[in-house]
Amino acid sequence: MAYEVRLQKEFQENIIPALKQKFGYQNVMEVPRLEKIVINRGLGAAVSDKKLIDQALEEFALITGQKPVVAKSRYDISNFKLRKGMPIGCMVTLRRERMYEFLDRFVNVAAPRMRDFRGLPTNGFDGRGNYSLGIKEQIIFPEIDVDKIYKIAGMDVTFVTSAKTDEEAMELLRLFGLPFKGNTILV
Repeated sequence: MAYEVRLQKEFQENIIPALKQKFGYQNVMEVPRLEKIVINRGLGAAVSDKKLIDQALEEFALITGQKPVVAKSRYDISNFKLRKGMPIGCMVTLRRERMYEFLDRFVNVAAPRMRDFRGLPTNGFDGRGNYSLGIKEQIIFPEIDVDKIYKIAGMDVTFVTSAKTDEEAMELLRLFGLPFKGNTILV
């Protein structure tokens, strides 16, 4: 028996029929789906402290279960003591099973551990069906050992969907379990 991801099964059995009913899709292929989750951290301070990049790479690998990519600067900027090719960030793109596993842990474990959590803001939609949010502390993830943290840092998480509108994307993410503050999209 093959391993099946819980949210992937939930998507097939419950979310697709719910979206078809709500938006009147005729074909299953019309139904929006979650394509990828991109987690990104900019580390401008890494210009002076090389330890930040190594720490961020280690943390991202723990959180996502996947090796992150180092983002390097494209330009020389003398005011910031930045040279072309210096590491200034890292990112991970999650797809398929790892994406659903991360989403499951984020919704059920990490998001409720955010400081003063009252729901996710609804103003992170970009008009094309993608949702982005910023996380202020990496310690909301249970994989991170608080005693081994070099510096508290945040990250940006982007949920990329195939939805055509923000309303469709919000409904898709809400059905996946993302706890939004309100029921409407603020523009």
